[in-house]
Amino acid sequence: MVETLRPGLIREDNLVVTEALSAPHIGSGSLQVYATPAMIALVEQTCAVMVQPYLDEGQTTVGIEVLARHRAPTPVGTRVYIRAELIEVKGDQLRFRAELWDDVEPIGEAEHRRAVIDVQRFLRRVEAKVARVKDASRR
Repeated sequence: MVETLRPGLIREDNLVVTEALSAPHIGSGSLQVYATPAMIALVEQTCAVMVQPYLDEGQTTVGIEVLARHRAPTPVGTRVYIRAELIEVKGDQLRFRAELWDDVEPIGEAEHRRAVIDVQRFLRRVEAKVARVKDASRR
């Protein structure tokens, strides 16, 4: 990990809530509003993009924990904004805090943790698991 990866990094982003991000489309509810899983995905994506330039070649991050509160509905067609901050670096563990709002009000917040991983080592673990699953399905 590059030494400049320290608490205080901030990334802001925004998106328009589309039908694909709605609760009925994702399967998390029946109303035409921004889905909680979509909100969580935006938190993860924003945090991952924030730190990637600071990682060594062959490294990336994976999400390992999310604690989120979805406080207010956002209709399809409305813009959502996010501000995420890296608040702790402890070894290969990164902790973030995110706030989300739409054009009217705050809609949510989250704490998120990611782990810095070696891509090749991680993919070897995935391949080993695929082999075990194939073996188990043959039995």
